[in-house]
Parts: sequence; structure tokens; C-alpha cells
Amino acid sequence: MTAPARAARPSARRPGPGGWAVLASLVVLAVAMLLPFAIVVLNAVKSPADYSSNGPLTPPAELYFQGIIDFWNRVDFGLKLWNSFVISGSVAILAVILSVLNAYALGIGRVKGRMWIMVVFLVANTLPQEALAYPLYYLAKEVGLYNTRTAVIIIFTAIQAAFGTYLLSSVLGAFPREILEAAEIDGAGRWRALWRIVVPISRPTISVLLIFFFIWTWNEFFLPMILLTGNDNQTVPVALGVLQGQRMMDVTTSSASALLGIIPAVAFFLIFQRTLTRGVTVGAIK
Repeated sequence: MTAPARAARPSARRPGPGGWAVLASLVVLAVAMLLPFAIVVLNAVKSPADYSSNGPLTPPAELYFQGIIDFWNRVDFGLKLWNSFVISGSVAILAVILSVLNAYALGIGRVKGRMWIMVVFLVANTLPQEALAYPLYYLAKEVGLYNTRTAVIIIFTAIQAAFGTYLLSSVLGAFPREILEAAEIDGAGRWRALWRIVVPISRPTISVLLIFFFIWTWNEFFLPMILLTGNDNQTVPVALGVLQGQRMMDVTTSSASALLGIIPAVAFFLIFQRTLTRGVTVGAIK
């Protein structure tokens, strides 16, 4: 009895000229994106004397962390980190909840005037923040929320929820009706169907929104600069901008401030990178 023939292994396909061109373009793009960050890191751990002698592109002669320590103490960076985390985390969670509720009503509930409501949300996403600055400043003053984190949380929850509602309404508009009808036959009400069926199935898209809302809010500068004038309530971007505008700093301390401002957002993105990739992939497959 003869032994079964082994299946021939498929030969590895080498990329053609087009594949090499795409690969080279991606490498160049990656280098161009990472080079500024690498320069910031080099200069953040370099002494002012070393920077003056060797310039910004040479490796540091020795690691110098005093610039990072001085900047941290000068702006009370720990407090700024906490403010940014509280505001960004609160906005991300509240905006996602509000987006889910709105999208459930618009995408599945099919409320009257759905199209016009969607147009309103779309227009809200196109408004520049400069046009909202004075009305929001005036309203915050009138209700006694000026220079409070609560005002920024409320404002950015509404802004981010407008985009989240527009996106999730399109996703839930294609939600299988058969699943909801089966849940209704089993006695599930609207709230139970939302939290036990719709939300778990839509979790990848919701997770992507949560991550984006956090990072977008973390990087906001214009409106927080107007609404948060007190040092105790300022976020990381506002503290960096105010310090750069009011005080003279050497290049190494400026690089240290930029590094400290970048690290939290990058760390958050890396921690939830798998969730983000999974959500985008599932959305593409659907």
C-alpha cells in the first residue's frame, strides 16, 4: 500500500514592482511620521549644553532628565493629566451612551422626521469651533459653569455625540429586523432589546467610537483654552500652549513638554489598538 502523496507546498509569491513600490511608499511614510517624534525624544533627554554644542539631530552624550522634572514641577503636570483624563473619559463614555440612544431611536425606531434630524446632526459636525466660541462662553457665564470641567464635559459630549449619532444611525439602520422581532416575541421590551441585543452586536463600532472620542477630546485646545482659565482646571494641551506663550523655555525643556504631552495619548492608543483594529475590521466585513 503506497503512502499518500504529500500535498505540494505552494510556492511563495514574490511581490511585483507594484508591491515593492507600495512597500517603499509605506516605509517612507512611516519614517516621515516617526522622525519628528524621534527628534523630540532625543532633545527631551539632552542637556542644554549638549544641544548647543551638537545640535538637535545627534544622540545625547548622556541622559539628562532634569528638563522633564523641571517642566513637570513648573506646571504641576500631574494635575493637568488628571484633568485631561477626567474630561476625556467622561466625554467618551457620555457621548457614546447618548449616541447609542439617539441612533437607536433614529436607526431602528424610525422616528418621524428622521431625515431632517440626520441633516441637523450632519450640519452640527461641519460647524467650526470658532463659530461656537462666543455663544458657549456666554452660556457658561450665565449658568455659572465658566472655568469648570463640567462645562467642557457637557459641550464636548454634545459635539462628539452629534458625530456618533450620525455614524451609529447608519449602522443601526441596517440592523436585522428578524432579531428584534424574535426578541419581541420572547417578551423583550425596547430597553431590554437595546442593552441585551443591539449594544452587544454593535460593540465593535461602539468601542471604536469610545477610543476616538477619548483621543479627540484629549487633543482639544481651542475651546478648553477659552473656558478653562484657572490653573487648577486646565488640561494638558492648554497648559502646554499657555506656558509656551507666557514664558521663555530652552529647547530641551520645550521638547520635554512636547514629549509629556504626546505620551498619554500614544499609550492609550497602543493599549486599545487591538480593540480599534477589531472594530474597524468587523465594520469593513459587515
